[in-house]
Amino acid sequence: MRSWGTAVLTALLSAFCLQGFSMAADAETGLLTAAPTSPVVRIKDITRVQGVRDNQLVGLGLVVGLDGTGDGAASQANIQMVTNMLQQFGIFLNSDYLRFRNVAAVMVTADLPAFARPGSRIDVTVSSIGDARSLQGGVLLQTPLQGADGRVYAVAQGALVLGGRGASMGYGQRTPALTALIPGGAIVERDVPTTFVTDAVITLVLNHADFSTASRIAESINNAIEAGTAKAIDQGAVQVTIPAASADNPVEFLAAIEELPVAPDAPARVVVNERTGTVIIGASVRVAPVAVTHGDLGIRIGVESTSLFDKETFGEQTAMLGGSCVEDVVKALNALGATPQDVISLLQAIKAAGALYAELIVI
Repeated sequence: MRSWGTAVLTALLSAFCLQGFSMAADAETGLLTAAPTSPVVRIKDITRVQGVRDNQLVGLGLVVGLDGTGDGAASQANIQMVTNMLQQFGIFLNSDYLRFRNVAAVMVTADLPAFARPGSRIDVTVSSIGDARSLQGGVLLQTPLQGADGRVYAVAQGALVLGGRGASMGYGQRTPALTALIPGGAIVERDVPTTFVTDAVITLVLNHADFSTASRIAESINNAIEAGTAKAIDQGAVQVTIPAASADNPVEFLAAIEELPVAPDAPARVVVNERTGTVIIGASVRVAPVAVTHGDLGIRIGVESTSLFDKETFGEQTAMLGGSCVEDVVKALNALGATPQDVISLLQAIKAAGALYAELIVI
């Protein structure tokens, strides 16, 4: 049996021909060049490894150093929090007489990435929970960040970073911001155990579940390694068995698997945005023979001229198409001077008639 490393290299070199690329020789250099005929991506671009995931963290903290834009008297959260903090330093005050316009109570959130080790830094987001007017110029005090299990996994602290400017009456002015970032503002204190190999099996989870794509991923791995190495268990996951030779180094094996090429399938879909007039059409979208009229616009797709579909019925602005590609339909309508709203209305009518073999999504 050939080495799986050599097999993966062979698969990468031959992927252009096997997975949707046509090869042609350059007339001057004699070298082979690849002309893409269908989208080919790496397995790592359309899948993730089961067990490798982020974890959400949250904490309640205080932002100080504000220029009178902190929480007002109606907000008691910052007063209670400041009182508790001062007590930790041996200062005991009556909270009924305290007012802190330079302090704001905030929620601090972060995503703890997989394999983050103690001492690593992660970004945090700070958001006001009181009636503060702005967090501009504030500094977050040390805030423990907890996971869903209530344990502290990171501690955040640092100066807030606010970006963006608003515009009013032609003059630039700072936008009052109640949400800010602290790049690298939290230090990881505890790591989360992560396991991506179970009984010598790695499970690849598709980012967009599809039976055809899952089958192609398994086929690509089996062609490169060995038959039976990968198996699509459903439309959203592919199980990969680690060869005995790589049992002690699953990371290297997984890295090679993720570099293998595959041509993902995509459902036939048309997405339209009525606000902007944008129409996005998938390559697999097809239209059955149909005749549609919209105001003074008309379009015939694969329909012969008959008395039922004459110009008296459709008007002068009529397009006749013999193909079944939606792209041609949109081009024909644009040539007739149709507005984006006209195009969207006609596509919706074609879909309602059952002649559009695609999912129509309006956003």
